[in-house]
Amino acid sequence: MPLLLLDLDNTLLDRAGPFRRWAEGFLAEIGAPESDVEWLLSVDADGLTNRWDVADAIRERYALRIPSIDLVEALHDGVVENTRLDPLIACALRIADDAGWVPVAISNGTTRQQERKIRETGLDRYLADWVISEEAGVSKPNPRIFALAAERVRMRLRGAWMVGDSPEADIGGAAAVGLPSVWLHRGRRWMERRYAPTRTADGLIPALATVLAG
Repeated sequence: MPLLLLDLDNTLLDRAGPFRRWAEGFLAEIGAPESDVEWLLSVDADGLTNRWDVADAIRERYALRIPSIDLVEALHDGVVENTRLDPLIACALRIADDAGWVPVAISNGTTRQQERKIRETGLDRYLADWVISEEAGVSKPNPRIFALAAERVRMRLRGAWMVGDSPEADIGGAAAVGLPSVWLHRGRRWMERRYAPTRTADGLIPALATVLAG
């Protein structure tokens, strides 16, 4: 049985949409211009900016007296509450499982938020296990987190595939441990010259079809 390693945000679960919906609601609540959502999206940088830095940027721009910790928690909770599991992705994971693949999620992020997403969306029913960087003490692209994912399900990395949308964390991490990978391009061009994905796809479902066919 081969191991199927999967990124969480913007791979198994959409993050961009839920963050935008939270941002729109938050800006309306504080009376900020609707157009400011683009500024907030740029500050967030697709989730790459530290949550505390996002909170501090919001407090400074709008001169808010809300404690940063309250903003961080509102952001975490808002994204989770707006996240849904696509039934087609659930079906694709079931097909992969029936074909003998063992799906394990690997996510950089906080344990509280990422586990809530996995459990509250019902994604946990379709995964053999998951590894989250905060509780693991190591994050992608460090090879150790990929090894931990294999250890969680008592499997070897040999024969595994990695699927994700981050060039550095997902594809770079896979390259560091010698794994084939599928990059979810999300309309972007591949720019990295040190390594490259084995395949590219415009979404998880075609990516899984590529892995199963390969």
